Amino acid sequence: MRRYARTMVAFALATSVVAGTAGWVSGDAQQALTGPPPGTAQWRADRALGAELPDPERSTAAEVASFFAGLSAKERQLLVLRHPSVVGNLEGAPLEVRYHANSLALTASDDPRYRSLAAPGRQILAFDPRGRGLVAEVFGDLRAAKQVSVVVPGSDNDAGTFDRKVAAHGAPAGMARTLQVEAGPETAVIAWAGYTTPVGVGMDAATGRLAEAGAGRLTRFAEGLTADGLPEPAMFCHSYGSVVCGIAAHRLPATDLVVLGSPGMRADDAAGLRTKARVWAAKDPTDWIDNVPNVRFAGLGHGTDPTDPAFGARRVPADEARGHAGYFAPGTDSLRAFAAIARGTTTPEGATR
Repeated sequence: MRRYARTMVAFALATSVVAGTAGWVSGDAQQALTGPPPGTAQWRADRALGAELPDPERSTAAEVASFFAGLSAKERQLLVLRHPSVVGNLEGAPLEVRYHANSLALTASDDPRYRSLAAPGRQILAFDPRGRGLVAEVFGDLRAAKQVSVVVPGSDNDAGTFDRKVAAHGAPAGMARTLQVEAGPETAVIAWAGYTTPVGVGMDAATGRLAEAGAGRLTRFAEGLTADGLPEPAMFCHSYGSVVCGIAAHRLPATDLVVLGSPGMRADDAAGLRTKARVWAAKDPTDWIDNVPNVRFAGLGHGTDPTDPAFGARRVPADEARGHAGYFAPGTDSLRAFAAIARGTTTPEGATR
């Protein structure tokens, strides 16, 4: 009987994640975007180079990198012109080739949601117009950078909201831009809105379904960076993005996992992530995420608060941040600490364990 009572209490707490938690609203169920990029069928059938091209779905990032290393500049250009949507999203392809391919794909798009992404000078590392749209953009000189970071955003982020001006420091591009400026010219930061995020904070946000799909995409993206000869990145995972990073952690090539405003990482503690990366956590005193029950039961909830000392993460100061979207605001202690991690500093000032 006592066991039944404990189960019912846990279920009630988990249900409150979506039904009765202050600051949470209902959200529409989303269909995760999976599989290879648009245009893959034509790519697979192409024999312009006299042989099969690496399969976007089955080839590893290392195999893709090896393939492109054996091509001439003319052959690379041919593939970009014939298949911009595939090359622009092909993990392991040289970043310069991907920039060019995505520029062509965006210029050809007539969707007004993506018009700003096509502006000259933007370094778009991935672009998929399907569904709500997926995009990744680089800030800084990625090829020359000594340290690389990736920002993984949470709910309500996609290609259409990537550049939003309202709460700009909480938008993917805004977070990455301010981090790169604070971290300095020897760093590069990638804003990765490369998975289907929840809309609002309802059942999608309270479960790991979209995070599972996102974790696979994030892992492959990071593998593509290292296959292209770039440094292993530090991951900055905001809100539901921290659930993605938690699920991916055991296979994700990364130096650091930094979670902020996290509802949990689907692990009981840092050791449960099974990662070689250093694990950091930040939560400011005014973040509504603190009202979310840290439970995990019957598929609902994401588990232990990563800022709980028992979790075992290094604590990042965030007393000067304000609200759920304020961690990257200029002048805050959280942004200064994030920048130190992005630069490869061992212990940012004010960080604790």
